[in-house]
Amino acid sequence: MCVWTRRRLLTSAATAVSAAGLAATTALPARAAAGAARPGTGDITDALRALPGLRLIEERQDAEPGYRHFVLGLRQPVDHTNPSAGAFEQRLTLLHTATDRPTVLFSTGYQAVLTPRRTEATVLLGANQLQVEHRYFGTSRPAGPGYAHLTIRQAADDHHRVVRLFRRLYPGAWISTGGSKGGLASVYHRRFHPHDVDGTVVYGAPNNVDDREDSAYVRFLETVGTPAAREAIEAVQRRILLNRAEMVARYEAWAAAAKDTFRIVGGADKALEIAVLRAPFMFWQRGTAADIAAIPGPEATADELYAWLDDTAGLSLYADRTAQHYVPYWYQIGTQLGYGSVPTAHLADLLRHPDAIEARSFVPRDIPMRFDPEAMPDIDRWVRRRGSRLLFVYGTQDPSVAEHFQPGGAGSRVLWVRGGNHGADIADLSPADRASAEEALSRWAGQG
Repeated sequence: MCVWTRRRLLTSAATAVSAAGLAATTALPARAAAGAARPGTGDITDALRALPGLRLIEERQDAEPGYRHFVLGLRQPVDHTNPSAGAFEQRLTLLHTATDRPTVLFSTGYQAVLTPRRTEATVLLGANQLQVEHRYFGTSRPAGPGYAHLTIRQAADDHHRVVRLFRRLYPGAWISTGGSKGGLASVYHRRFHPHDVDGTVVYGAPNNVDDREDSAYVRFLETVGTPAAREAIEAVQRRILLNRAEMVARYEAWAAAAKDTFRIVGGADKALEIAVLRAPFMFWQRGTAADIAAIPGPEATADELYAWLDDTAGLSLYADRTAQHYVPYWYQIGTQLGYGSVPTAHLADLLRHPDAIEARSFVPRDIPMRFDPEAMPDIDRWVRRRGSRLLFVYGTQDPSVAEHFQPGGAGSRVLWVRGGNHGADIADLSPADRASAEEALSRWAGQG
């Protein structure tokens, strides 16, 4: 799973609908430009303000033609099983076109994206889009220390309350979608509330049910791509660690200039080692043939080695200014979602921090974590046995899906983009698979 890779959002200008049946559905109704609400209820802003517990924070003037863009706050229980535990305001965004169109429920799994771009499902269906910021990310943070109420079930219940509330305005078909961690959030919402939506499109979502040392991630990274490409990455990892002192000095100098620190991870030396260890994973998530050709060779300078590591693994991600925003992600990894290992045998003589890429490295020590080994197997069992109307889109080159979901319910499928990475879309599928996916989406939305 990649903490910092977000689902690529698509605008209508960037997406061409190939299936003739769906092409007609992307035309927006004439009423959309006026921002119509349900018949007889007046403007959509009045309808939003009438929803209990919802605050209209602002309407932004940056939406595409035919849409209106709202930033909203919804009062949610901190603990859905105990109303006396208090409440917090969850950030939502709404791209409204018309109440008689389908609605897409979208999650990044992290903080909300405030740019008004539409997901692939929203474009294909000409739908409204309601984005839910994940609890404990962005501004959606319950008061108090720790993350005791950051669980799969609590987040699923957040989504459930959102759907129940907004169905008052949007009574038509609902489709949920997300990529990577956002896709995973869409899956566990369906596990606990399977009838909230009419179908789900998931991109690049991991299914971490094998946390053994010889994990699926190690096996994947030892076979992905060509032997030459894998050997080139291993060689550059070794060269960076053989020049550790100079690399760490550069890293510390950058942090000092940026007024950043490494208190969470525990120092620049450990942060550098983390970046080196994660480099193959992150390389193959985004890598292309051009990136393979650009891997530094034996004659690379220190500048070139450092720049490659920064570009591939994102050195700023392990310093406090950025890392603090992802503490809740690593908490989820360390308590329920699980994680995978990476190959280390070729670096064994150069490593100094044996626990470097464990979740505990990214969560302050005063925040307790206890791993629940049943959380993800429960999700996996539901998907295999009962998960219906689920469409998973995966790229064959994406290490995030070394362990992928295998749905067994009615109307569910897994589709693969050959050579695709973590950004694989329906649009990248083979013509036959793309047509099949678009037909399923149209049928779920009542347009087929």
